[in-house]
Amino acid sequence: MANSLKANVTLKAEKEIREEKAGAKEMDDTLDEPAEEEEDEEERKAREAAARERAAQRQLMAIEELVQTERNYLKHLQLCTVTIHNNLQKLQPPPPNLENMFQHIDEVMDVSSRLLSFLDQTRIHHSDPKYLETLCDTFLSLSQDIEMAYKEYLANYNNITALENSYKQKEALWVEMIRSVKSSAPDVNASTLSFFLVMPVQRIARYPLLLQTIQKHTDPGHPAYPKLEHTAHTAVQINCRINEYKRFREVADKYKKTENLTIKDKINRLSGHSIAKKTARFSQYIKHETGMVPKLKDEEFDALAGFFFVLERAVSELHDNLEAYLHHLQRFLSCRPEEADLDLEGEKTALFSKEITVALRQWIYPSYDERLKTLFFKPLSSLRELMAGPRNLIRKRQDKLLDYELIEEKSNLSFEEQAIANTYKTINTLLLTELPQFNSKALQLLWATLEAFSCLQRDLAADIEQLATSFTHQVLFTEEAKILRVLLNAFNAMCEQRLKALTAKHGSEKIYQLTGPVVGTRDLDLTLNKGELVAVVSEMDTRGDRRRWLVDAGGPRGYVPALKLTRYHQITVDPPQSPHLKVTPTGPGPRRHSYTPGAQPLPTTMTTPCFQVYAGYDFTARSTHELSLRAGEPVQVVEPHDKRGNKEWSLVEARGQRGYVPSNYLAILPSVIASPTFPYR
Repeated sequence: MANSLKANVTLKAEKEIREEKAGAKEMDDTLDEPAEEEEDEEERKAREAAARERAAQRQLMAIEELVQTERNYLKHLQLCTVTIHNNLQKLQPPPPNLENMFQHIDEVMDVSSRLLSFLDQTRIHHSDPKYLETLCDTFLSLSQDIEMAYKEYLANYNNITALENSYKQKEALWVEMIRSVKSSAPDVNASTLSFFLVMPVQRIARYPLLLQTIQKHTDPGHPAYPKLEHTAHTAVQINCRINEYKRFREVADKYKKTENLTIKDKINRLSGHSIAKKTARFSQYIKHETGMVPKLKDEEFDALAGFFFVLERAVSELHDNLEAYLHHLQRFLSCRPEEADLDLEGEKTALFSKEITVALRQWIYPSYDERLKTLFFKPLSSLRELMAGPRNLIRKRQDKLLDYELIEEKSNLSFEEQAIANTYKTINTLLLTELPQFNSKALQLLWATLEAFSCLQRDLAADIEQLATSFTHQVLFTEEAKILRVLLNAFNAMCEQRLKALTAKHGSEKIYQLTGPVVGTRDLDLTLNKGELVAVVSEMDTRGDRRRWLVDAGGPRGYVPALKLTRYHQITVDPPQSPHLKVTPTGPGPRRHSYTPGAQPLPTTMTTPCFQVYAGYDFTARSTHELSLRAGEPVQVVEPHDKRGNKEWSLVEARGQRGYVPSNYLAILPSVIASPTFPYR
């Protein structure tokens, strides 16, 4: 019993001890939990801080990579376009069409230089958070310029590759080019131009990758993150649009070429596939024309194509007419009428005819012919050649449309049928986009060539007028000149008689003169010429309208606009003496008429012929007693002979100087009626 009690006591004591230990352990564990949680939180924060630091470092490295690679890229392009280009031009002989290798690369360099310039102007370190925002703003502001520059360069890159391949066919030239490239860029591991010229193709595709890398290592909470995301998306869209434009250009280049194939070449191209395709097109065309199948109509395209064909026809007909005109002009210049014995009355007439013909054939028309070819015919020919490309594309679109209509309603298209549909859609989109611009530019060029032609015709008329005027003074010494003077005097006398009759009938205060021509448009209206004299009967019409005055024109009476009338003032003066010969007037001097717009008389306008002497030809003085003159220059005759009375020489004054000139070099012309209208040379 005692042993059992002792055992129970021992068991209870051990149980209590175990419970106390377990309680103590639980208490210790409860005290250790907050300390472990604090240690875990600190480790997590440390890991996050380290991750942010690594992301910031990677972001900084990506930004520096973008900027530094842009600098190296621009440096290589400058080396290629300046140093290597100049050294290649020094080769003997230089590579043909070398300039075509560098087309549009200047625009690429310009936009790259502007991108770096804007970033350098900020003067912010790459690690500064504001630098990322500046980078995005700069790229977005230049996005359109970047797209335009790279779009044209990449579209032309196939031509660059083809040109380089043509150089490779000439082994000696290719070896010299490799040697020149290596010597021009010893620090760069490059042996051909394509090493440098492919860089823009690679660079535009690298912009999205670099921007996406920066975005990957940028905290979404960064202030510039939304703008960075938009910039990366813009770079991707630029590449997509450039690829689409390049595809359009490749299709256009493929189908706009004009091939001059012989019948043998066309037969050799025939195959079962091509015959089946052309048969299907012809069948579809017959169905359209017979109304069995409706056509696919595009009103916008039909309007553009219609305007293009009208413009093309106008250019073609104008080109053909001008070509015929130039041919006739050459045939005219080949004639030599001055060498033939023409049956002309008078010795001077035959001499003048020969001189004028020689001047036309050797001076005026050759110069006109050369300018006409340069300023009108060549631009028109270039415009005609440019229209071949759009014309071929429009015709090819029609063929592809017939193919497209055959597969349009199919639900599942094969690979070949899908290619047909894509080709038609590409050509159609390309024409709808670029044909309006082509039509506009072609019309502007056509108007510019027509304006140049108009100016050439005006210059030709001025040259012929100058030539005719230089010989007019010779005619004035013939009997025809005397008849002309008699007619002028008779006309002046008739004017004087009308003035006297109107003054006697109505009084001098009623005499008015027309300031411009009047054409009658209503009943009782008069048709009169500028300068005619009339007498005002009433300063209004029968309806009281003061804008129409009733006048007497020396016979008929009628209405003229009041604004066309001005009061007439008459001044009696002696006739001006001829500057060529001193002639004493034999009767009373004729009257000179004038009109003024106001009450105060202004300087009068001569209506009777006042003669002026001009130099008919260029004359170069051979001594100090002679005076040099230019054709068309007005002069004053001091004495119509020399000191010995020899009338072959005349003493004249021009530009404040006096000297002798040959008398037959002088022309006397009416200064109002027949004075030269061109400046002397």
